[in-house]
Amino acid sequence: MELRKNKAKEKLKNNEIVTILMGLSSSDDIDTIGPIGIDGIWLEGEHGGVDAADLGNLTRACDIWGMTSVARIHQNEQGLIYRTLDRGAQAVVVPHVNNAKEALNVVEGGKFPPLGKRGMFTSRQGLGVGDYFEKANDESMLIVLLEDIEAWRNLDEILEVGGIDVFFVAPSDFAASMGHIGNPQHPDVQNKIIDTLERIVASGNNAGSLATTENVSKFVDIGVKFFSTTVQPWIESGYKNFLDNAKK
Repeated sequence: MELRKNKAKEKLKNNEIVTILMGLSSSDDIDTIGPIGIDGIWLEGEHGGVDAADLGNLTRACDIWGMTSVARIHQNEQGLIYRTLDRGAQAVVVPHVNNAKEALNVVEGGKFPPLGKRGMFTSRQGLGVGDYFEKANDESMLIVLLEDIEAWRNLDEILEVGGIDVFFVAPSDFAASMGHIGNPQHPDVQNKIIDTLERIVASGNNAGSLATTENVSKFVDIGVKFFSTTVQPWIESGYKNFLDNAKK
């Protein structure tokens, strides 16, 4: 049996746009979205209700439809990182990575030796895969969140850490760390975010960003390839269109 391919990681290798949908926490909802062809599902374990016990069914639903399961955890802890991978996630998102040491900790927790220090245990993804330990590092995906002004100050050293697939800029926490809580559109915040994304791209690494239908093209022009977007605006837009047509 072959190890499942990581769709999002494969598309990044091919220099393609990756779209990860946020806002789902049910395997049934993931099944409903599956036929659309979205690249992956964001499983929210920092601010949302997704726990380790939920990951088996949620990631299996993603597997059925060939979507990458992207699980955000709540702290940069090696054991938590590799347990999340053990439970079947193909990608792990780690919050508040602000320096090279913290970035290296992500790699050490998320990669088997010799690249890291991940505990030797067969993930759900590895069941029946004879060469799992030889191939797991190639298919697992590590995403670090740059969401503090401190990360911007230390960006050059962070970008030198190998083994990270996406350096993702999170706007709301970034704004709060700059004293502009609730206002990520503040010009000073936007200037720092754009600068961060441009430097990530210039370094040859993959940049990620939260995006909407209205601003995604701006980020694509910068060179961003990895996007998360929430399902709620799509539902609102569809509902508004439905009502507008009903009133005609």
